[in-house]
Amino acid sequence: MVCGIETHIELATKTKIFCGCTTQFGGEPNTHCCPVCTGQPGSLPVLNRQVIEYAVRAGLAVNCTINNNSHMDRKNYVYPDLPKAYQISQFDEPLCIGGYVQLDSGKKIRIERIHIEEDAGKLVHEGGYTYVDYNRGGVPLIEIVSRADISTPQEAREYAEKLQLIMRNVGVSDCKMQEGSMRCDVNVSLNRPGEPWGTRTEIKNINSLSNIVRAMELEMERQEEILDSGEKVIQSTMRYDANSDTVYVLRTKENADDYRYFPEPDILRFYISPETVESIRASLPELPDAKLRRYVDELGLPENNARLIYKYKNVTAFFDSAVKAGASANNVLNMILGPVYATLQTEEDKENFEIKITASQLADLVRLVDDKKIRANKAKDVLAKMLESGLDVTEYIKEDDLAGLSDEDLRVLCQGAIDANPKAVADIQSGKDKAINVMFGYVMKNSHGKADVKKAEAVIRELIG
Repeated sequence: MVCGIETHIELATKTKIFCGCTTQFGGEPNTHCCPVCTGQPGSLPVLNRQVIEYAVRAGLAVNCTINNNSHMDRKNYVYPDLPKAYQISQFDEPLCIGGYVQLDSGKKIRIERIHIEEDAGKLVHEGGYTYVDYNRGGVPLIEIVSRADISTPQEAREYAEKLQLIMRNVGVSDCKMQEGSMRCDVNVSLNRPGEPWGTRTEIKNINSLSNIVRAMELEMERQEEILDSGEKVIQSTMRYDANSDTVYVLRTKENADDYRYFPEPDILRFYISPETVESIRASLPELPDAKLRRYVDELGLPENNARLIYKYKNVTAFFDSAVKAGASANNVLNMILGPVYATLQTEEDKENFEIKITASQLADLVRLVDDKKIRANKAKDVLAKMLESGLDVTEYIKEDDLAGLSDEDLRVLCQGAIDANPKAVADIQSGKDKAINVMFGYVMKNSHGKADVKKAEAVIRELIG
């Protein structure tokens, strides 16, 4: 299998690429549009400066070279979602060229280009009729075109997920596939080893990571059956239907010359200075893969656990702030993965990360665990209450609760555990060490969690003799 992916990502600007209409998702149909984005005669586009800045930001984040001189082109085609019968895009001078995304295996998926363009409207098919909603028309997009370096559906999924993480992290898009702000067109072909590449088909507008994998699997099966029967694959545009779990042909594929590209006459060429590019590069945050490596190599976090937070920008900002406030990284991570994540049911909840406490409040609690003033289980119980109320740890743990257990009191409790559990004592004396856990349960319950388990074990063994 040979695969390349074209990824369309809506940029997080407040207004559209060529007019002042809002880019806000939703709204009543045809209420977020104007004469410019619906292509009315006499209307003229004005290029949104922030679109260029966001596209440069995206390109730098995936190791692209920025084209200092660029321009817009007209891509001509007739379809109901594009009222002016052409899309303003880029053809021969894209804003970003080259670049790559590196997979966890070390393999680099090369990026051919990133260009800016306007989105089209949306067709709604209901009751035998087709309705057109132009709210999305003119929303700014970047199209990230990969080389045909992808060899499996799993690599395709990882590539798309890493793009999603990077673009969210640098703040150019929310990349919500369920809302259409990130959509993938997947090009697939099959060939026998050593033979030239086969004819490709393009599966359009895939809107989830799992659907990328399934659509590719089905298209590979379809092409394999065609080739095994001695027929030829026809270059086509395909659609994946998740409801019926099928891929089907929409239309035979056009080539680039069918679009009759030519320079957009209503928008001047534009120039981005090297100084502007370097300024944008300097403003980039730490990228997700670098963050993961820092968590594992510098903070000593288990990689599997670190992977559960590194993809969420707001979660990692909260984590880093709590660690910076003096709490241990491992204990902060355990608190996030436990009580905090228990309140966040969906991926979107974790991305938004709207909780009632601050990183400083969590750090205050974790430091009590670090200093062995309270046990981790007690801290998790307290954190669950803090997340519900938004109150500080001092509302739930008083100074008296932090007072340690004296050696004499511990000895008394250990003797009580021995007296109350004669069978466990006999088991320990016969070599069944696990029986001592019964003793710990007694000591911890009666000390209200204040006892040090290691000290208790030493005292119990001494008393048993």
